[in-house]
Amino acid sequence: MNFDYSDDTLAMRDEVRRVLAERFPVGAVRQAADAGQRFDRGFWSLAAGMGWLGVAIPECFGGAALGEEVLCMIAEEMGAALAPVPFSSSILMAAEALLRFGSEAQRECWLPRLASGETIGCLALAGEIAEKGGRLFGVKLPVIDGDIADIALVAVHNALYLVELDQPEVRREAVDALDMVRVSARLTLDGAVAERLENADLALLTDRIAILTAFEQVGGARASLDMAVGYARDRYAFGRAIASFQAIKHKLADVYVALELARSNAYYGVWALENEDDLPVAASAARLAATEAYSLAAKENIQVHGGMGFTWEADCHLHYRRARELAVNLGSTRVWRDRLIDHLDAAHSNGAEAA
Repeated sequence: MNFDYSDDTLAMRDEVRRVLAERFPVGAVRQAADAGQRFDRGFWSLAAGMGWLGVAIPECFGGAALGEEVLCMIAEEMGAALAPVPFSSSILMAAEALLRFGSEAQRECWLPRLASGETIGCLALAGEIAEKGGRLFGVKLPVIDGDIADIALVAVHNALYLVELDQPEVRREAVDALDMVRVSARLTLDGAVAERLENADLALLTDRIAILTAFEQVGGARASLDMAVGYARDRYAFGRAIASFQAIKHKLADVYVALELARSNAYYGVWALENEDDLPVAASAARLAATEAYSLAAKENIQVHGGMGFTWEADCHLHYRRARELAVNLGSTRVWRDRLIDHLDAAHSNGAEAA
């Protein structure tokens, strides 16, 4: 079990990081969000052209088949850059759902379009929906990137349905959200035609997505720590850099420890994606560690910046907002902690019975 990226993935990471740094330098994301430009279509096309959207999609469906390790690496870098593109919604969620649970016809139809960026997908979990004769009725809220998506994977109890969002029976309304970079929407379905994913298992899908998005959280935590360290080195008080003060050192050290713990759990999660016996425990551990690390890093980044840290002009609050949104979009830490305890108890009971 290798708790790190391979050499090939590390080499690719350097290129991904360089491109993102050039496209989204410090302050650029906030300026775009202030201007209401929350989706960079030009960069989305660029990412598709570089093959980033299809790294984990098989070649027969228009992807590069580089595996989930590379997908997780790109998710980490996207999270660090706060890139204003629907990578999480379309690739980590919608494409993952279709790849794992879609029929051959569904995968042949939609995966090439998702890999090329021609189609944008989203996942609609929260909200009550009823299904009658292949049509869906109800409201899903909030749906991240639901205002720009072309298709939605809609959860109905323990089933999953694919809905094309250009139908007259679908109404979309952008809603205010904590995250300034991503736009959320209310999807109102009034008899929208839907196609069921016959093999869908929502619990399994949620576990897989939790691991993939843990890397997005790890990237955000890393960026928050880097921002705090950079400021602490440059900011002088009483004749010396505040990075030399013990109180600041303790804050940064606590964040570093939380980040490394989250990274280790996330790497374990990647291994578990192909070894599904360990998946429930690995997913819960990765989700909890990544959520706590990003929340701590974003909070302490603001604290290290002092009085200016919470101001609109500073960039700290963008990561704080993203950390808080990611902390709840797949269920709270209490939900995941309970799931982890239940799985560990079950494993212990099974082991005791076998003995």
